[in-house]
Amino acid sequence: MTDHRSFLEATQTLLGPRGITVDADLLEPWLTDWRGRFTGRALALASPGSTEQVSALVRLCAKHGVAIVPQGGNSGMSGGATPDESGDAIILSLRRMDRIRTLDADAMQVTCDAGVILQTLHEAAEARQLRFPLTLGGKGSATIGGLISTNAGGTQVLRHGVMRAQVLGIEAVLADGSIFNALTPLKKDNRGFDLKQMLIGSEGTLGIITGATLRLLPEIGGRVVVWCGLPSIGMARRLLIHCEKGAGDLLEGFEVMPRHSLEAVLDHVPDARSPLSGTYEWHALIELVASKKGVDDLPQMAEFLLEGALEQGLLEDAVIASNESQADRFWLLRDSIAPAERAIGPAMQHDISVPVAKMAEFVEAAVPAVEAQFPETRAVAFGHLGDGNVHFHVLAPPGAVRGQWEGEQGKSISTFVHDLVTQWGGSISAEHGIGQLKRDELGRLGDPVSLAMMRAVKLALDPQGLLNPGKLVPLAPEAASH
Repeated sequence: MTDHRSFLEATQTLLGPRGITVDADLLEPWLTDWRGRFTGRALALASPGSTEQVSALVRLCAKHGVAIVPQGGNSGMSGGATPDESGDAIILSLRRMDRIRTLDADAMQVTCDAGVILQTLHEAAEARQLRFPLTLGGKGSATIGGLISTNAGGTQVLRHGVMRAQVLGIEAVLADGSIFNALTPLKKDNRGFDLKQMLIGSEGTLGIITGATLRLLPEIGGRVVVWCGLPSIGMARRLLIHCEKGAGDLLEGFEVMPRHSLEAVLDHVPDARSPLSGTYEWHALIELVASKKGVDDLPQMAEFLLEGALEQGLLEDAVIASNESQADRFWLLRDSIAPAERAIGPAMQHDISVPVAKMAEFVEAAVPAVEAQFPETRAVAFGHLGDGNVHFHVLAPPGAVRGQWEGEQGKSISTFVHDLVTQWGGSISAEHGIGQLKRDELGRLGDPVSLAMMRAVKLALDPQGLLNPGKLVPLAPEAASH
């Protein structure tokens, strides 16, 4: 049996008073996930201040058999940073590790601690006339370590890729306390497995990311943001292809949302206004960006794209943001969809992806299929049309009780949606990870060979099973049956 008292005493000696807390009131905010779906208990909250302290702490945990739940900004969507109900694990917070170690403007690279907040990284890059090409609604709380651990996406994936594409090097502490140091980026390195790629997206189950080297890009000279009204998501797909062919690398964002989502936002956000005067079944938000050298050509490019789209009947109306303030208001409408829907009532939210070429067809087929299978629900799909990532939400019938409905009919809905996605050759998790929310579904629907490989890697790197137990990696069939 684990001697918690001696473990906590040793941890106190290692980390000092700033580095460990067992106070229930201080622990409470970190025991529930951001969406309020999962709540657990924890032995303590550990906040080391350096990679060396993380290493020593992990060795202590291995010695005493104490599980570790790494936690960044606690803004994940799948319960991947929430402990279970046993109270035997510690939460490992890297928020004190918030140092930008080096920023090489010439090489356009930054090396930072895992606890650096995404918005802080944006500001540091901007101060050197550079930018980090990944952003999302939670940039004020999401940490670099958490973004790497979940292989986060965002609204710039169309042009720049997910978090995996931004990572040049990684530093991580493994389950035995050893430090894996691969921070130095090499364009060519053919010494076997690319081990850093294995850690990206592993949700803290294979190692604890403590630092990273990331790529930066030159700052943009300017942008043009366009709002379009469309008759269907199928037409939005044709508009996307038109923009990709016409604008090339200038096209940075292409988001779609149905009429219901826009109306929900207009009801929820004070003083929000629709960019267009008419009513349209679908809307597209398009962003073009250019370097300082090409910024003067952006308005002409936007007008060229819209004129061609109107001639081909690809859209019904459109407006170009007249200034940065209006552009920000356009994006606020898109970023406010999730909180606006939460205000309406309970919903099952699915972060899924299908092949890019099939996204419009999937939405057109899946929305009526779900609503027919579950009467009085409302299926709403929105998201990143250019990368196939669909945020597929199913809103509860009027009068449904929050917390109760999700645990009853909501589970059947998610099973139905995940089965649909699998039939279309898609993924049940596009950018928010598996966590504990989707672990069993991954076990049910995942490829047996892939699952066996995941379990083998987990066992090899974490034989005691102490790193974020119960997350991501499904139990083997024989273990799940007991």
